[in-house]
Amino acid sequence: MAGFHIEHFGCRAARADGEAIAGNLRAMSELEPLAADVVIVNTCSVTAEADRAARAFIRRAHRKNPAAKIVVTGCYAQRAPDELAAMAGVAAVVGNSHKALAPEIIRNLTRESERTATQPPRLVPVAQLLAASGPSAPISAPIWADDRFAHSFIEDVHWGDTQPAPGAQTRPNLKIQEGCGNRCTFCVIPMTRGPSKSLPHAVVMRRVEDFVAAGGNELVLSGINLGRWGRDVAASSRETFAGLVRSILEQTALPRLRLSSIEPMDWDDELIVLMREFGGRRLARHAHLPLQSGSDAVLRRMHRRYRPWHYAGKVAALLDAAGPDLTLGADVMVGFPGETDAEFEETLAFIRSLPFGYLHLFPFSARPGTRAWALHQTSPVPQAAVAERISALRKLAAEKSQAHRSRFLGRELEAITLHTPAALAGQGRTTALTENFLPVELEGCLSANRLVRAQITGLSSESTLLATALP
Repeated sequence: MAGFHIEHFGCRAARADGEAIAGNLRAMSELEPLAADVVIVNTCSVTAEADRAARAFIRRAHRKNPAAKIVVTGCYAQRAPDELAAMAGVAAVVGNSHKALAPEIIRNLTRESERTATQPPRLVPVAQLLAASGPSAPISAPIWADDRFAHSFIEDVHWGDTQPAPGAQTRPNLKIQEGCGNRCTFCVIPMTRGPSKSLPHAVVMRRVEDFVAAGGNELVLSGINLGRWGRDVAASSRETFAGLVRSILEQTALPRLRLSSIEPMDWDDELIVLMREFGGRRLARHAHLPLQSGSDAVLRRMHRRYRPWHYAGKVAALLDAAGPDLTLGADVMVGFPGETDAEFEETLAFIRSLPFGYLHLFPFSARPGTRAWALHQTSPVPQAAVAERISALRKLAAEKSQAHRSRFLGRELEAITLHTPAALAGQGRTTALTENFLPVELEGCLSANRLVRAQITGLSSESTLLATALP
């Protein structure tokens, strides 16, 4: 029986895509790259570094396992399919527009040796159709990608048994929303994932119920622009993201629901009320609000739909609803075209003023086809300045994280056990994550997917909480 390996790059939503593809290939064995017949590379393209990382993995996988058929999917596959199709070892490129067809394309590849000339594959590559109607540059591997995004949503999810296989996620992502229409000047996502599209309410509820029936304890709702769930549905249906969350909390027995990244202005009053009602019990007290910059002028150039004072107001409302135990996280971009020293200082001051528990920091990366690409040509920020600013933010982020986590010394927190790395398990310890999104090492060896109450006893040099599981 053929075996596959899937390598994930990028965000939670991309990971959910990869998990869905893997679930659809459940008749095949999931193996390490060296032993796999098919290696699936689930790419990101949000930065040039993400592109480089994917290319490096493809070259490494082909060098170490030249017999494997490499299938590339995800955002890079949508943005530059020809570039990937020309790489040695790549057998197929499946853009986000066709990723729902990826499992069948992969199964076809594993059957190629049995197929005769009179039995062509059922799925014809888009590149082949285009070539039939006019001249086309030679392409090394077949491509499935276009700009219609007709097959972009993978709805079929298989949660498996109550005790997942090693390597499976204890806290899986249920992707309920795809695409984005915000058109931020730096972002390629509208090009690589298309317009916003929602998984139907009934399907979401069925997936949650299946997860609970399989013994799952914590589920993460994810999406490309999660807070926009339901807005592509007819206005008469009155679907809202907050309404969906309430349905999950009131109509299912899911022990814990976690919300992934939500844009600041999508934290509306109805959603914040849910944090007040259920936060700390069945709704995780964890909010990730992308910030990007604390400078009003930079946010305007980015075409972000909020100002710093809007962001601060949402944070205040969330803290009022969830209490000070809320863990607040944000994405921050450094070196956006034209960013001055004064504008960066505004960002530093803004971040200092808010109780962030962690920050995701990254330098601006010019993406072809975006409006910021042209801005970068005329007003680039010197790399030395970017490096200096990133260093200053890292120092501030570390201080914020340590201060937030230190607040819980001597406290008791709810947590879920995770799959523990072998080296740590050998020391008699278990990795876990608290309800409010803090990493924990528990004394003793516990199986994954257990809800426990942890007594916080210390803080490691890496700012991981140390704890004992209470009986």
